[in-house]
Amino acid sequence: MAGHTQTLYRQWLVLQMIPRAPRKVTAREIVERLHAEGQDATKRTVERDLIALSTLFPLVTDERAKPYGWSFDHASPGFSLPGMSPLQAIVLRLARSHLGRLLPAHLDEALQPYFRQADQVLIGVVHDGHRFDWDRHVAVVDPTQPLLPPDIDGAVLETIHVALDCGKRLHLTYESRSQQKVLHYTVNSLGLVYRGTVGYLVATIAPYDDPRQLALHRIRAAELLDETALHPADFDLHAYARSGAFGFLDEGPIELVLRMQRPAAQHLYETPLSTDQRIEDDGPDHVRIRATVNLTSQLRWWILGFGGQVECIAPDQLREQMCSTIQAAGILYAPG
Repeated sequence: MAGHTQTLYRQWLVLQMIPRAPRKVTAREIVERLHAEGQDATKRTVERDLIALSTLFPLVTDERAKPYGWSFDHASPGFSLPGMSPLQAIVLRLARSHLGRLLPAHLDEALQPYFRQADQVLIGVVHDGHRFDWDRHVAVVDPTQPLLPPDIDGAVLETIHVALDCGKRLHLTYESRSQQKVLHYTVNSLGLVYRGTVGYLVATIAPYDDPRQLALHRIRAAELLDETALHPADFDLHAYARSGAFGFLDEGPIELVLRMQRPAAQHLYETPLSTDQRIEDDGPDHVRIRATVNLTSQLRWWILGFGGQVECIAPDQLREQMCSTIQAAGILYAPG
């Protein structure tokens, strides 16, 4: 019985190590990972496990070149232990609805097996003797103007993921919009940043060490190099993303004071700007809102979106910026 339990546990670990196509893993790599887990298994044992598991699970092997690689079929339902619960399936369905056009096409394709698994789970949910149709009872409205995502080469993104995972350099063929020509770079990948529907590879371009942003949809080809990627010692991807490099400069906290028409401010009672937000009466038709928030481009756009329904009272710097922007817009719309 102990031997049977040990085999089941080893095979369970093996399944967890197998990626979805087009990625693949060799039997020798699985052996090394099993040894790291404290499992004493030979390459021959793992090969027998893989053959046995392929009769029960949608495993495929790439035999075009040795060593052969194993993977889950790219169209197969997502594999998870334990199985997906109805609650998890609902969360996935809602995530798919909320992401909508914000989800780049290549990521949507990669997640389709999991979405299909969620659909199958919810098809089997029965309440009071009848099947519950979640699609009829949940709708999502996009709060901003939707933009269609650009096309990204799935093979390129897969290669970038591998480079980030194993810390290797990349050779990229990149179509520069500013220079209007195709460039060739050897890069050290630092991370991925998504701004709305557009994704960027943050990397240093050899031999320089300053981070650059390369739009994923402009990368025409990516080759994984057998060279260790070199990273700036003090680089922090999240700090870099907050620094304003992507047009969302965070200038730190401010004490924001707004005077808003009551109908425009109604939603802030339920979805406040901050935990210390205060709303006070300011005449019969207006309220005054005070909150500690970070000064960002997004905050400016949010305030400007209310047009004449809001007045920025403080801080003075932000008020002056709002005035300049509105005056410039007024000139554009002034009768000719």
